[in-house]
Amino acid sequence: MSRDTAKAPPPKEPSRKDLPPDGFDESEDDEGALEVSAADDAPEIDFDFEDGAVKAGTEIIRRFWTTLPTSPGVYRMFDDKGDVLYVGKAKNLKARVGSYARGQAHSNRIARMISQTAAMEFVTTATETEALLLEANLIKQLKPRFNVLMRDDKSFPYILVTGDSEAPQIIKHRGARRRKGSYYGPFASVWAVNRTVNALQRAFLLRTCTDSYYENRTRPCLLYQIKRCAGPCTGEIDLGEYQALAENAKNFLSGKSNAVKDRMRDEMQDASEKLEFERAARYRDRIAALSAIQGTQGVNTQGVEEADVFALDEQAGQFCIEVFFFRNFQNWGNRAYFPKADRSMTPDEVLASFMGQFYDDKPAPRLVLVSHVIEDAELLAAALSSRTEYRVDIHQPQRGERKNLVDYAQRNAKEALGRRLADTASQGKLLVALGQSFGLGATPRRIEVYDNSHIMGTNAVGGMIVAGPTGFAKTHYRTFNIKSEELTPGDDYGMMREVLQRRFKRLVKENPRDTTEPAAALGDASEPVPESDTLPAWPDLVLIDGGKGQLDAARTALEEIGVIDVALVGIAKGRDRDAGRETFFVPGRPPFKLPPRDPTLYFVQRLRDEAHRFAIGTHRAKRKREMISNPLDEIAGIGPSRKRALLHHFGTVKAIQRAAFEDLAKTPGVNAATARAVYDFFHTNA
Repeated sequence: MSRDTAKAPPPKEPSRKDLPPDGFDESEDDEGALEVSAADDAPEIDFDFEDGAVKAGTEIIRRFWTTLPTSPGVYRMFDDKGDVLYVGKAKNLKARVGSYARGQAHSNRIARMISQTAAMEFVTTATETEALLLEANLIKQLKPRFNVLMRDDKSFPYILVTGDSEAPQIIKHRGARRRKGSYYGPFASVWAVNRTVNALQRAFLLRTCTDSYYENRTRPCLLYQIKRCAGPCTGEIDLGEYQALAENAKNFLSGKSNAVKDRMRDEMQDASEKLEFERAARYRDRIAALSAIQGTQGVNTQGVEEADVFALDEQAGQFCIEVFFFRNFQNWGNRAYFPKADRSMTPDEVLASFMGQFYDDKPAPRLVLVSHVIEDAELLAAALSSRTEYRVDIHQPQRGERKNLVDYAQRNAKEALGRRLADTASQGKLLVALGQSFGLGATPRRIEVYDNSHIMGTNAVGGMIVAGPTGFAKTHYRTFNIKSEELTPGDDYGMMREVLQRRFKRLVKENPRDTTEPAAALGDASEPVPESDTLPAWPDLVLIDGGKGQLDAARTALEEIGVIDVALVGIAKGRDRDAGRETFFVPGRPPFKLPPRDPTLYFVQRLRDEAHRFAIGTHRAKRKREMISNPLDEIAGIGPSRKRALLHHFGTVKAIQRAAFEDLAKTPGVNAATARAVYDFFHTNA
């Protein structure tokens, strides 16, 4: 794969006859169907070639076109600020880019993209399949304005039965599969994984503890006492028998659930006939645990062992893609996605672009079922197959069980999109009411809420949550570790000043705007929220969890850095901290309350409670990390393996601290230099 990156070269101006004819290969021109503009819903029209901005962009594209090869590749369009406008792939770069250089018969969204183009970059690839994979990767990484964007790309959880220990461990897993073992999934949610792991613990008594915890046990833990673990750490079960339990768990997760349950029933019957009723009861409970997993799977399959099902629904110019995961003849959950795409795009175009990004960082199953015909299905299937050791088929079923699965997913997509549209409409009304209640000049589109959390000043953190037209925007949440050493422990006002100054200093630096203008005039914020859910960088409203003192601290912090045009509101808790009795503080107005049953009050309470939840959760996580921190982590050259070796040899950190240098050097896996580093660390800092 080669790369060609340059600003517009200066060759001679190509004449009109040099350009590809208007009627050139339409199969190449169809690739342009993925160009979208999330903000432009105008009808499609033909732009005049003499239009100034479009003409300028076309001339730039022409100059790049003259030097392009006819090989497959990926191209990127940039605006004058260097931001990526669009990422596209082509099996013939020269022909594809030439379609933009014709200067006429462009749709409105493509014309807007051309008018903003100031530069282009190209990467040539060996095959069109490689170009497709690279395109999906770049779209997810760069998030271009004119592409279909998969906005929720959080990795899926898996169940891992480890294979690098004498006693396999069963845990949930996210991310890269670096650890040796058997992976099962994906599951649609962490809740589904936790429920399944808990049931498998009861059924197969597999451990969930870490290896270091397992290696240093001297007596069984509580999980053994409540019959959730077989206790291999202290020899309560023979390792051979424990391995058999692990194999049964793997068989169950691999689709052999009925065979596993049949064996357990036979064991239960055998124990009952021998009057070993306690053993029979244990098998009974294990069978019940497995039945609970199967009983809550929802719709299962009879003839589809492994498949992902994609179904798309469109309403009011918005799209929802519901994805169901079927593994081992079981439904392992589903997730709804709401891709960002122009409403003028067809469903099959949106689905094709979404699937390319969806499988960018995860393996595809052998069968992928879709609700719409995908034009490049064979190309996409070949790209997915190249990443696996088996063939991947993409199929739109017309009848039978597979069609029923797609219909089932499509019903869920329709219902999910309906709920989202209803929620968005309600959210819009609440934002309008909020703007009116606080006397804002316009309906707020971005609301930031701040809260602090600490215990007597220790592990102090600040939290910022963000809400907009579509609800909470969790990708915009931020945490702030309180760093100032001048603050008195427990000084909430000082903490709030530090948090707001750090937040807005960075905002002024990265997204400057004119902050010298006075705040917008107060008025009736009755304008509806725009349909686009793209949040602005600057907040329209800042809510502070606190009363007049906190509000004054926040206002002072912003004034010190020259920010005077952001609306601030303080929320003081009611008497006895009762919800519904909150008092609101707005600069220039006397304190006021909202009616007890006002929907706006409930909305503000939700925002405040979410900020409190986020801040206290961050504080607890920080406190927990400090509580379990190990002095060995601070020693240079001590990684997980040597730390495990030292703890395994001495038992505790205190024993390591008291050990002589000669004893440290005798530890298996620890050389003299490491022993000296450990010895010097504890004795120098004693």
